[in-house]
Amino acid sequence: MSRRRAHVAMVGIPAISHVLPSIEVIRELVARGHRVTCANDPAAAGPITAAGAELLPYDSSLPVADNDWPEDPVAAMGVFLDDAIRALPQLHALYDDDPADLYLYDIGAYAARALAEAQGRPLLQLSPTFVAWDGYEEEVGAQLWRLPGAEAFRAKAAAWLAGCGAVTTDVGDFLGRPPRALALIPRAMQPNADRVDTDVVTFTGPCLGPRTDQGTWTRPAGAEKVLLVSLGSAATRQPEFYRRCLAAYGDLPDWHVVLQIGKYVDPAELGRIPSNVEVHSWVPQLAVLEQADAFVTHAGMGGSSEGLFTGTPMIAVPQASEQPLNADRLVELGVARRIDTADATPGALRTALAELTGDPQVARRSALLREQVRAEGGTARAADLVEEMLG
Repeated sequence: MSRRRAHVAMVGIPAISHVLPSIEVIRELVARGHRVTCANDPAAAGPITAAGAELLPYDSSLPVADNDWPEDPVAAMGVFLDDAIRALPQLHALYDDDPADLYLYDIGAYAARALAEAQGRPLLQLSPTFVAWDGYEEEVGAQLWRLPGAEAFRAKAAAWLAGCGAVTTDVGDFLGRPPRALALIPRAMQPNADRVDTDVVTFTGPCLGPRTDQGTWTRPAGAEKVLLVSLGSAATRQPEFYRRCLAAYGDLPDWHVVLQIGKYVDPAELGRIPSNVEVHSWVPQLAVLEQADAFVTHAGMGGSSEGLFTGTPMIAVPQASEQPLNADRLVELGVARRIDTADATPGALRTALAELTGDPQVARRSALLREQVRAEGGTARAADLVEEMLG
């Protein structure tokens, strides 16, 4: 295990759901004495500087400010490719005269791999979601490449790779097959986990920490049971859904409800707020979950992982992206009920909560998975593996 002071670079994207999964690894590497620089848009400066890392700003074109992402998957890939083409010259300006001993990078930071390969430096992907498995290209990738616009995207990406200094010029391999990766998720959430190449990918489980910089939350005196309702940071323009939650859980005996509504909804849109409900635009989610008895979640990988880590039974209301897959997986694991948004009536939400929290098998499965997830090692193990690469 190397303890020499090294320069570790983390190249990320400014979406908070991609910044937070690796931030505790960054904090731990700083605590171990390494110099850690984080290349990211200034919009992500808060958690990066709070972790003790040095922000090296670049200008990202990703639509994180208003979360106006394309629904079409090929168009979404195009947004990331355009951002990489824009970012790579900026990364060269930041790192060519001060290269890192090791580059860590987020799955969405395509330019990071091009930079590291051009410099001949080692790189390690920190994946905040599931990774490819043996057969992924045939089972999933082939369908993607048949979609409208995929051929043009592939040609554009290939032309960029051919001229940007990258060593890996096959588009599929470059985007989906990192040379080495840490999956910062519970192995239980990984599709076809038995077919993942463990010589390339190591599952560390979620890398969590005290997050004191995000604030704390205290369970109110007299709150017999606590329910957290949160749709994450992106798909939160859902005033009607929040009103249904208030109708389902407001004034529900024995329950105290923490409702996070995001930055797009005005609390005034919700109508009367029952006395057992507190409404916030943002909450320190992990701090609440450590004290919660149930969790209504959009089933993003971050929320799903934190729910498993804390052993909190979940009602999954998926919104987009990989969330339907995550929701189904949580149901398969025996710790959740899935309700799609259109079906999330007050009655359905209330029934799901009663069934979920009244089922002893759910409690047993939640406790078992909590222990399994924590045994994967989390932050300390991830930092150890980073140092192995430095060594």
